[in-house]
Amino acid sequence: MSESAPQPAARPAEHPGVTVVVPTHDRPELMALAVRSVLEQDHEGPIEVVIVFDAAEVCIPELVVPAGRSIRGVPNSRTRGLAGARNTGILEATTELVAFLDDDDVWLPAKLRRQLERLRDDPAALLVGTAMLVDDGERIHERLVGAELVERPQLIANRLPGLHSSSLLFRREALLGELGLIDEELPISYGEDYDILLRTAAIAPVRVVDEPLVKVRWTGESHFMGKWAKYAEALRYLLRKHPDFLDAPRPLGRIQAQVAFALAASGQPAVARRWARRALRNDPRQLKAAIAIAISLRLVTPDRVARVARRFGKGI
Repeated sequence: MSESAPQPAARPAEHPGVTVVVPTHDRPELMALAVRSVLEQDHEGPIEVVIVFDAAEVCIPELVVPAGRSIRGVPNSRTRGLAGARNTGILEATTELVAFLDDDDVWLPAKLRRQLERLRDDPAALLVGTAMLVDDGERIHERLVGAELVERPQLIANRLPGLHSSSLLFRREALLGELGLIDEELPISYGEDYDILLRTAAIAPVRVVDEPLVKVRWTGESHFMGKWAKYAEALRYLLRKHPDFLDAPRPLGRIQAQVAFALAASGQPAVARRWARRALRNDPRQLKAAIAIAISLRLVTPDRVARVARRFGKGI
């Protein structure tokens, strides 16, 4: 009896299926725009959109669904908030790839195609992101990442804000395995995108298509705006979870300055100044720490600072 010849290794599908997880809460008009931008992708493979309704009634937008596309709506079956909603969508997905899109953002038509080209070039990659455009309601700002390969030390040193959660495309098997799901323990899910980037980069470098292929709305309507005490709590959680910040004074100072700002904005002036002093000891250049002190002394309001930051396409 002759032995069968060895089979060649399977090649990645040229046009693999992608599940796009769109968490939403009571923003039907914006959510419909987000979903439409997925349906209009020029990717030739199948795309399913899983809209996860977080503490909201399931209501699918009335859109023309082209061939090779589908839309499903499901309730968030896990922890309330962005992390639980993302995980609900990941578990509902039926494809080998999973992408995230916030319900107030939109993709440019080439977004998935360009990422899949990068993924085919690097079959070992777990995650591919892109750069973005920021819409502050008055103007559009281009935010590039500045690199096509990002390793963990780079992410510790710099959050790389151009690498937005609405740009991320994952291998689903990694989210269900070595990488793990989105951390639902993070207070109000703040920083869940930074956490998953750090965790991914601990396993393999993050790949980037450094082109602005996502348009992100920063017009003061963020779920996190005004929830300053929880914002500070989440940042302290991230410092505990990723202790390598303790060995990097300037990055540690950056996070400490963010904590100081949030504490000052939440009406905790004394503790905010303590965190600001820590930040400035680690990095005297931390402008946000100085601003936190000014807020704690009632010299400026956090809302005013946030409005100025948005004018330059930046977040707090």
